Amino acid sequence: MSRRRQANKRSIVPDPKFHSTLVSRLVSTVMVSGKKSTAERIVYQAFDSLFEKNPTSTPLEILQKAVDNAKPRLEVKPRRVGGATYQVPLEVPGDRQLSLALRWLVDFADARKGTPMKEALAAEIMEAYQGQGNAIRKRDEVHKMAQANKAFAHFRW
Repeated sequence: MSRRRQANKRSIVPDPKFHSTLVSRLVSTVMVSGKKSTAERIVYQAFDSLFEKNPTSTPLEILQKAVDNAKPRLEVKPRRVGGATYQVPLEVPGDRQLSLALRWLVDFADARKGTPMKEALAAEIMEAYQGQGNAIRKRDEVHKMAQANKAFAHFRW
């Protein structure tokens, strides 16, 4: 970790179709090897299939609710105290919550073998929107771990 200065946050440019920074972050998370146009095509096709499955609400609302459902509130971080390493539960900063939720959605969509990425991403977002699926299970797992290590909360600094 650099001791010189803090890295400054770059502003996120909203995506051209929905004018949303959340969608542009999702596109960046889906992107592999710098192929942004391919990632945009995957995300937009996933949004089209989300709209077909649920025409009452917009894909942007569905994504927002899915991400809110998948966001972890607590996580554990290892702290070394006197030769022993403790898993200390900490509250997750807002930006990291969003990053983890998007990463989990994309990773679990990518892990669905045998289906195209656009369909897998749409299914994963829809499941998270409904409060189930792999991303929600992962969030619950992280929360359980933090709950189990609550005794070490006094080591946070």
